[in-house]
Amino acid sequence: MRRIDLNADTGEADKPDWQATEAAVMQYISSANIACGGHAGDAQSMARTVNLAKKHGVNIGAHPAYPDRENFGRKSLRLGEEISRRDLQSALLEQITTLCEIAANQGQAVRYVKAHGALYNDAVFDQEKAMLIAETVAALDSSLWLMGAPNSHLTKAADHHGLTFIAEGFVDRRYTDDGHLQSRKEAGAVLAQQKDREDQAIALLANEAIQTAQGNQLRLFVDTLCLHSDSAGADETARRIRQALLNKGAKIEAFTREH
Repeated sequence: MRRIDLNADTGEADKPDWQATEAAVMQYISSANIACGGHAGDAQSMARTVNLAKKHGVNIGAHPAYPDRENFGRKSLRLGEEISRRDLQSALLEQITTLCEIAANQGQAVRYVKAHGALYNDAVFDQEKAMLIAETVAALDSSLWLMGAPNSHLTKAADHHGLTFIAEGFVDRRYTDDGHLQSRKEAGAVLAQQKDREDQAIALLANEAIQTAQGNQLRLFVDTLCLHSDSAGADETARRIRQALLNKGAKIEAFTREH
């Protein structure tokens, strides 16, 4: 029986219906990436989301981003031009630390870190940013796991700084031939159909090929699957994928549990 973690980006909701979706998603996942103020979220939303994770026994992770709420953290910022190295490192530390303190107030602990949006994507190709993220996390707490894209600079940065890395695959996003996410600026970057999301999750679970944006076949080796709570039908996606994984004999479990 293969173990697999199922995670979701959460704590981003600023409207009641979106909050309801996030609450529904939480009952199906094993790890929650909680927005901690960079692109979305505040003390109230963090406390609410931590409480939901606690209620459902869900692994808690920090989901820091570029400090850019205006663009929801989806705009890349150039180091030394649009943001200094020091300011980015300080922003990441503040976000992660804030969530750690809020979680501790509820008797919970943050177990891992996953960068959000443009920062996540930048860490795939930009060695300097990948090293900055890993260095920041390691300096804060070397027992924290680091989640990110497989075969990326972040993978190497985690190893360099002695952090345990968890490779992630997305069930609701289209990949390019090089194994990375298709830009959201391009049509089809988000898988709209539930069946397509389910099929991609099952393929990733079995280390089978998925279809890329160019129509080719790609194999990724991952240990956690992600869905976005802001994608249309996210609660139904979470329910269907959890059941599909269980039907394939998978054991859905947080990757940090044995530690």
